Amino acid sequence: MSLSAYVDTLNALGDESRLRLCALLRDRELCVTDLVRVTGMAQSRVSTHLGRLKDAGFVRDRRNGTQCFYALAEDALPPAAKVVLDGAKSAHDPTLVGDQRRLLELEAERRGGLPDWAADNLERYYSPGRTWQSLAAGIAGLLDLGDVLDVGSGDGAAAAAIAPYAKSLTCVDSNARLIDAARVRLAKFPNTRALVADAQALPFEPQSFDGVLVFHTLTYAAEPKRLLAECARVLRLGGRLVLLCLDRHEQHEITARYGELHPGFSPENVKALLATTGLRVKTSHVVSREPKKPHLEVVLAIAEKSKGT
Repeated sequence: MSLSAYVDTLNALGDESRLRLCALLRDRELCVTDLVRVTGMAQSRVSTHLGRLKDAGFVRDRRNGTQCFYALAEDALPPAAKVVLDGAKSAHDPTLVGDQRRLLELEAERRGGLPDWAADNLERYYSPGRTWQSLAAGIAGLLDLGDVLDVGSGDGAAAAAIAPYAKSLTCVDSNARLIDAARVRLAKFPNTRALVADAQALPFEPQSFDGVLVFHTLTYAAEPKRLLAECARVLRLGGRLVLLCLDRHEQHEITARYGELHPGFSPENVKALLATTGLRVKTSHVVSREPKKPHLEVVLAIAEKSKGT
């Protein structure tokens, strides 16, 4: 074996993540989903490392339907690679030991269904078809909406989810290109329309809508208070405003790249802004936290228009 071959081998295994993957694939075939579950690494990261190992000839793959299974190419491994893997195995490293434990749990789960510990942590683990998107679609089926206004609708992604359950749905956004995209997305729903309009000067008569959605629009508004006042103006008595926005944060250098003018609003800020419109605030609280850094949080607020507003 040449010196350059030794160097190539060490480079291929000179990454903790790739070494972990090789150790897991040494005795069995696993798919990317399995490796993500066992190691806790992101799927993109696992796929990238598998590609590097495959290019080096250290792993082989086999496709079965839509899934691709990987295994260590034991027969083709250079002697130096076997020495490294043998040494890692005998070292009883806590990370590698933990990987093997989680792999055994995964295999036991496959044989006998969900293990006892999963019942209390089900939301943390993959379950076929169990996504937030499918959950939202299922909950939407309970809706029976009247005339709805989506303020700052963008390309109509949220509107498309509720259009089947609304008497009418109007989308407004100041970006003409996004409204064009919304019209295409909503074309199959005859009860919808998409208009270019300023959310701070809505072109509608007072009390025109039963519900108003303000989903991630407030942080883009030059005058948030004015925007909410307009939403309250066009809301009918007994109508409801539902608002989502980023919680107050210190990551404005990140969100500003997307055109946001404000670094979020705390639940207390949102409640105070809504109170100025005369709407009765039912709730304003943080409902979600992004799993990836910088872990931005989202505020949900619900307000109603009562008599005398």
